[in-house]
Amino acid sequence: MSNSIQNLEWRYAVKKFDSEKILIQEKVELLKQAFNLTATSYGLQPIRMVILKDKELQNRLVPHSFGQQQVAQASHILVICIENVINADFIKNYFERVKRIRNTPDEILEPFLVSLLDSFSKKKTSEIRQWCVNQAYLALGNLLTVCAMEKIDSCPMEGFNPEGYDKLLELPEKGLNSVLVLPVGYRAKDDMFSGFKKVRKEIDDSIIEIF
Repeated sequence: MSNSIQNLEWRYAVKKFDSEKILIQEKVELLKQAFNLTATSYGLQPIRMVILKDKELQNRLVPHSFGQQQVAQASHILVICIENVINADFIKNYFERVKRIRNTPDEILEPFLVSLLDSFSKKKTSEIRQWCVNQAYLALGNLLTVCAMEKIDSCPMEGFNPEGYDKLLELPEKGLNSVLVLPVGYRAKDDMFSGFKKVRKEIDDSIIEIF
C-alpha cells in the first residue's frame, strides 16, 4: 500500500483534540500555502481563509458550533470564507495578476476577460454565491488531503452557525462570509474514534471504469 493511501486511511474526523499539542509555525505556513494553491474555477480564488489561534475566542465559538468541543480543543481553527462581492473589478484584478506574473500580452488576455465579464454579468447574485461556495469545498478537500499527508489531525465541519462566526470574527467588515470550519491539531490519546475502521463502499461499488 502506498504512503498516500496509508495516510488517507490514518485520517479521520477527530472528535477530541489534545489541547496541549500545538502546531508548529512551519505546519501552519504549509497549510496557508496549500490553501492558496487550491485549484479554483477560472483561477479567480473567490475565497479566503481565517486562521484562529485564540483559546478565549475559540471557546466563544463553541455555542455557534452546536456545542462541538473540537473548536475549543484544537490547536488552530481554519475558517474558509467566500468573498461577498465578485464584480468587474474583482475579475479585472485577477487579469492584472496574470499580466504581472506571466507577462501575458493584453491581446491574449482581453478576449478571455471580456468573455468572463459578460458571463458573470448575466449571473444572479445567488448563482455567484453558490459558485463561490463550491470553490470553498475544493479548498476544504485539498486541506484535508494535505493534513493527512503531513499527519495533522483535522475535523471538517459544516455544522456551525455562520452568522455567529461572522459576527464574532467581524467577517462582514472584511467583505467575507464563513462557509466551512476546519479545526486542526493533534488527536487526543483517548479519542475512541481514532481506532475505528473506515466504513466505505467496496471499490467496485464506488468506481465505474469505462474503457
